[in-house]
Amino acid sequence: MEKAEAVAALAALAQDNRLDVFRLLVRAGAAGMPAGRIAERLDIASPTLSFHLAQLKHADLVSVRREGRSLIYAVDYARMNGLMEFLTDNCCAASAPVCEPRAARLVRRKPRRVSARQET
Repeated sequence: MEKAEAVAALAALAQDNRLDVFRLLVRAGAAGMPAGRIAERLDIASPTLSFHLAQLKHADLVSVRREGRSLIYAVDYARMNGLMEFLTDNCCAASAPVCEPRAARLVRRKPRRVSARQET
């Protein structure tokens, strides 16, 4: 990712509602979520949501597809990961694991042991 692209992406995320929308869509996964459901979940008026989704789309952080009458928005995970990589590219050169993204650490973490009391 180039510096100008990173600035555009960060600018798009630097607003409360847009950040909430983006985080909701990250949780929704690759299937995405219809605009109406986003508006309901976050209690955002449709015109306001449309503006924020347009800003995220303009920054290439989300994509949109039509399914019947619904517009389905989804995070562009490659773009999101590119932004994260850009931000951490030179992080902690002497101690790289300190800057490793949280998701990667969680995947490698050993499962917690379940006690006999927890199983019942």
